[in-house]
Amino acid sequence: MQTHRILVINPGSTSTKIGVFDDQEVVFEKTIRHTAEEISSYKRIIDQYEFRKRVILDELDREGINISKLSAVCGRGGLLRPIEGGTYEVNEAMLEDLKNGYNGEHASNLGGIIASEIAQGLNIGAYIVDPVVVDELHELARVSGVPEIPRKSIFHALNQKAVARRAAADLRLSYKDARLIVTHMGGGITVGAHVGGRVIDVNNGLHGDGPFSPERAGTVPAGDLVSLCFSGQYYRNEVMKKLVGQGGLMAYLDTNDAREVEEMVANGDRKAKVVFEAMAYQIAKEIGSMSAVMEGKVDAIALTGGLAYGKAFVEEISKRVHWIADVLVYPGENELEALNEGTLRVLNKEEVPKQYPNFQE
Repeated sequence: MQTHRILVINPGSTSTKIGVFDDQEVVFEKTIRHTAEEISSYKRIIDQYEFRKRVILDELDREGINISKLSAVCGRGGLLRPIEGGTYEVNEAMLEDLKNGYNGEHASNLGGIIASEIAQGLNIGAYIVDPVVVDELHELARVSGVPEIPRKSIFHALNQKAVARRAAADLRLSYKDARLIVTHMGGGITVGAHVGGRVIDVNNGLHGDGPFSPERAGTVPAGDLVSLCFSGQYYRNEVMKKLVGQGGLMAYLDTNDAREVEEMVANGDRKAKVVFEAMAYQIAKEIGSMSAVMEGKVDAIALTGGLAYGKAFVEEISKRVHWIADVLVYPGENELEALNEGTLRVLNKEEVPKQYPNFQE
């Protein structure tokens, strides 16, 4: 069988992670750091794509990697319009929405653009896999109680889908046949109900829904939040920072580093212990609510993300939910591997690549 060499690109706010894979074997992996001066010289994030493309190609050249031998290029999916999960070919409609920042400006928008630029010169395919806007919600999951504010699907789709596939394989099931609750636990925390290869319900881990996290507030009492907003003490952006960036562990303990909090707990800090256990408690509650969505028919619960490295934290969650189903642990995010695997499924003809719709037609 032919070996496929794939370049994967994951742009972040101050770095670009790249990897080269021969099928599933890592040939090269690197995090390229960008200085504040380099980043600040561009007015908009989208203006950085030529600079980042050049840096990537220079790095590959230094490593002696011949890009003419690539089979495909895959970039991290950005803030596109809501679409179902899967591997998508980068097309003109997608590039238009990425360049215009349809759903907002974010470094991940550069992934598909850079992939397309590199792939075009080599006459090979460019792809994205499971962007954060993956939306497969059941119609019941969209109803919030306030018609003007429907529930939205914004979650760690790339890692959740990859881990769900891995958990299904470990259970000797296909992803489409498995019924899984996948919990991504990082700077943000999302808990998804995976049924029939789709995420039928998930909390919006970005904008205040679900468990609090190292730096996000999660669900807070709505009436009290409204009072805070109209108290005259805060501007809009200050309230948003309380919810995203300065919430959760950061708000209570002045750190978003779970390892520091674990150390505080080990040293007998009572407040740190309560807050840390409360975060695990809220995650367990969210897992429980997803099990109700799935009518109690759950093959396994998968815990992933950086917080899944914490043995005590994982045990704190597991003791509350193990009665629902077995708890499987897959620490870390492994986003480069997930991008590669999504592309590999297409190249091996296990899946047909999806087409991003032209919403203007």
